Amino acid sequence: MKKVLVYLAAFAAGISLSIEAAIGGALGEKIGELESTYYIFIIGTMATFLLTLFFGKGDLTQTFKVPKWNLLGGALGVVYLALLVISVTLIGVGVSVTAVIIGQIIMSIIIEHFGLLGTAKKKVNRNTIAAIVLLTASLFLVV
Repeated sequence: MKKVLVYLAAFAAGISLSIEAAIGGALGEKIGELESTYYIFIIGTMATFLLTLFFGKGDLTQTFKVPKWNLLGGALGVVYLALLVISVTLIGVGVSVTAVIIGQIIMSIIIEHFGLLGTAKKKVNRNTIAAIVLLTASLFLVV
């Protein structure tokens, strides 16, 4: 049952990604793509601060003790969101999100295949290759 809840949570994350892309693209057309990205991060920062304040159980002081590459997530988040907002304004939500998902899956497979960034190794197999091919075909079907 717990695994089903995790899948549902990931599914909800995907739904929120598409909604965020649509909202960010619409906002980007009105105020500019980078400005839209900045605004989204400001609101996200405030929301995360409140969640951390009331529900956080970690230790933010550990931030200064982790390997520096662990801190790249924030910068990559900006790159991701800015490119998503820009692509939505040019090619639409469906195509943009489909391309994002394909990019995420291909990079995830590479990361797991080589055990990069502290992940467990998981070898690529025929099913994985077939999934990449079919996902790439889906991009052309969404267009």
